[in-house]
Amino acid sequence: MRFRVLGPTQVLLADGREIAVGGPRLRALLALLLLDAGRVVSAERLIDGLYGEHPPRGTANALQSLVSRLRQALPAEHSTVEFHPAGYRLAVDPADVDAYRFERLAEAGRRALAGGDWPRAAVVLREALELWRGPALADVIDVTGVPAQAARLDELRLAAVEDRIEAELALGGHADLVPELRQLVVAHPLRERSRGQLMRALSAQGRPAEALAEFDDARRTLTEQLGVDPSAALAAIHLAVLRGDDSAAVLRDDSSAVRPTTEPALPSQLTTFVGREEELNRVRALLGERRLVTLTGPGGAGKTRLAIEAAGRVDGDVHFVELAGLADGSDVPQAVLSALGLRDAGLRAPAEPGRQSTDRLVEALAERRLLLVLDNCEHVIADVARLAARLLGACPALRVLATSREPLGLAGEALCPLSGLTLPPPHASAENADDYAAIRLFVERAADVAPDFTVTEANVDVVLRICRTLDGLPLAIELAAARLRALPVAEVAARLDDRFRLLSMGSRAASPRHRTLRAVVEWSWDLLDDAERRLARRLTVFAGGATLEAAGRVSGLPAAEFVDALSGLADKSFVELTGGRYRMLETVRAFCAERLAEAGEADQLRRAHIAYFLEFAWTASDHLRRAEQLHWLRRLDAERDNLHAALRRATAAGDAPGAAGLVAALSFYWWLRGMRGEAARLAANVLDLLGAEAPPGLSEEFALCVYNTSLAGAGHLPSLGTQRSVIRSLDRPPRQPFLLYLSGISTGPPSGGAEHVEELMRELRRLVGPDVWINALGAMGSGSALMWSGEWDRARRALATALDGFRSTGDRWGCMITLGALGELAAWQGDPETAGAHMDEAMGLVEALGSAVDQADMLRTRGEIRLRAGDLAAARDDFAGALLLAQRSGAPEFVASARLGLAQVARLRGDLVEARRLCEEALVGGLTGWYVGEATRSEIILVLDEITEQEKAEAASKPGALPSADGA
Repeated sequence: MRFRVLGPTQVLLADGREIAVGGPRLRALLALLLLDAGRVVSAERLIDGLYGEHPPRGTANALQSLVSRLRQALPAEHSTVEFHPAGYRLAVDPADVDAYRFERLAEAGRRALAGGDWPRAAVVLREALELWRGPALADVIDVTGVPAQAARLDELRLAAVEDRIEAELALGGHADLVPELRQLVVAHPLRERSRGQLMRALSAQGRPAEALAEFDDARRTLTEQLGVDPSAALAAIHLAVLRGDDSAAVLRDDSSAVRPTTEPALPSQLTTFVGREEELNRVRALLGERRLVTLTGPGGAGKTRLAIEAAGRVDGDVHFVELAGLADGSDVPQAVLSALGLRDAGLRAPAEPGRQSTDRLVEALAERRLLLVLDNCEHVIADVARLAARLLGACPALRVLATSREPLGLAGEALCPLSGLTLPPPHASAENADDYAAIRLFVERAADVAPDFTVTEANVDVVLRICRTLDGLPLAIELAAARLRALPVAEVAARLDDRFRLLSMGSRAASPRHRTLRAVVEWSWDLLDDAERRLARRLTVFAGGATLEAAGRVSGLPAAEFVDALSGLADKSFVELTGGRYRMLETVRAFCAERLAEAGEADQLRRAHIAYFLEFAWTASDHLRRAEQLHWLRRLDAERDNLHAALRRATAAGDAPGAAGLVAALSFYWWLRGMRGEAARLAANVLDLLGAEAPPGLSEEFALCVYNTSLAGAGHLPSLGTQRSVIRSLDRPPRQPFLLYLSGISTGPPSGGAEHVEELMRELRRLVGPDVWINALGAMGSGSALMWSGEWDRARRALATALDGFRSTGDRWGCMITLGALGELAAWQGDPETAGAHMDEAMGLVEALGSAVDQADMLRTRGEIRLRAGDLAAARDDFAGALLLAQRSGAPEFVASARLGLAQVARLRGDLVEARRLCEEALVGGLTGWYVGEATRSEIILVLDEITEQEKAEAASKPGALPSADGA
């Protein structure tokens, strides 16, 4: 197939027939995938493009549906749209997309033009331009992100037109080109290249007066619209026309003919440039719009290399000034003079340091169109800022590209922050790993020292771990890859805990501060003041970043000092601010953690961290039962690393109240997020600390540790008795009301049926009083017990009371499980329509909560309803979906119940072999030691008995079957 985006979006078969793709949104999806043909496009980026910054609910499912429709629209033999963990990929050769083909041909034409091969340049560029059928992406131009891509393609098209005209001018086609060039000048009056080409074509035809009139019009337009004079190149053509000079050196578009005598002085590079395509395009765009652009970022992020690459793609004069070796900021002007090849006049000693050199620079640059690259400004930042401000104010054609770990802080400064290179998601395959810049860099540098090295399925996880541990920082990755000269890749990964010792051998040609990882970070550390160093080392106590409030509370610095120090750290690229959170790169964090230990503050900061997040966890737990549930779930998600780090630290330090309190406070969150396995492991460690009995004052916390641990099907655990005994042991309402649900899940409801449940609920209500959420939970428990006892009318009333209670609190989880029970009850009563309505509402709540475990539970429940209604195909789909989600979430009870559902479907279809296999698989793992697991195990055994009876009946019904022992 061939794909077109240079005009309306089209898909063509090999014979030229067009495939109808569908409506605007489907074409928009295709266009977004085509713009990154052959590469994975994240689901988030596709959703942003299709639905804007504020997508409606359910867009993930809507995107899946659109992808499915796109697959159906394309021919069946071309399975081009692939799902990947990180998003979707259009698996086509970029050469089959007209935009990619155009760019390749345009680049080939440009190279031929630069090499003086005019005929080839003209032919190739004509072929490139013939691919265009109208404005790029014309039918999807309103899609987020597309206008920028369309503008880029249109700019490349215009440059290719000018290149083609240049080749044809060199071949003598002046007369034919004048009308086209006049149209170009009218459409783009500020493009000096087209104007110069028109002047040259007119002059070559013996029409110098018209050529000079074009120059006057250009000068007037530039002055009126931009306040600038024509460029040196256009002025040179003007001068040549005035002199009647038609020599090829002047009338050809040869920049060497008009370039100043000083040649560009960019350092040549010995290695390939990997990644940073997006940042490179951003810098190039900024340099076209702004006069001061600063690349900021931590040491080792690749600021210098990006600046060199960006400057090398700029037309005109470029000069590179290395400032890292300066010991005094007063030497900055002289360093710039030296880089420009200028000498200081030296008439007399200046009255103040640097003044004479600065004046000389202003004189030299006042009329020059030039890009000045100032590299490594951070240690002389104030002097660089003063010089840049003076030069930019006095030299209108000057642009400055700076690299620094903090901004220069001047008005009009455009920033381009850099961090690590792009990293693949966890568990990426070897085939797709090198789609990401960090992996490509590691592989290329590793191959330099170990030529046979490649990423394979056997080592891809190790390579991912290395690059992710090093935050994708180019310098750190290069130092790690260099170690493959002596160590296997697995050994490099294993030694990253001591990264500063491992990554201690760099290039001897590099500056001292770039030879080792420690030197890179020490250079930044030395630039901090005392307050910034104090805060930097204290921030290392956080895992996964910190909010402004958390950083202020835990660091313990006075408010004014804290704000100034945090701002300084952010400005100097020691911390990054992303999504309202302050985060340190792991390499910086490891260095600062050493400084924290040296200062003797580690224990104090860990205690402050535990105290803060214990308070936060209890506050969040209260909000999880209210209408603001989703907001606090997101806050807890953002702090998950910190919460678990605090829990582990409290456990390791023997802080029983802190550790047990965190388990109690997080129990409902863990359940809502389906984190049963991790919760069980964390709780088991705390249980080891607490011992076999509850310490004084920690009865509730002890019980929650036991219950959370039991969810993993652990072995022998302390006995807490029945749910009744747990409730009766309370002398106050539980601080964590979810205890009441977990106790029922773990130990089962009271024996004696619905009446005993009602009695227990009355006792509970006397204890808790008017707590709406707890009373709703009790009504839900009563309704479930009554339903299983066959008292369906009473069950419906109790469940309706529970639903009203949960709705009044705003708890979506409580509403969801109650609706699931109401759905089952309606199905049992032969009312599939009501059952379906309840389940649809429950599934909507599951989607809002984003809980894969609960989605598995609801799918399983809906599967049982459909099974009861006789819809075996739909039931099988639900059970299969529940199985997949339960396996991913590590919920053994739902894995088992989903397999049991699939076994029931197979049994009813007569496939007893498959039914038995599924039941036997369902019995394996995680179903002993707690009530729900044991109940599921009992159901499986009953179904196995039914299968056995069916097998006997089938065997007996076969002709010639021997009589059974029972029938003998």
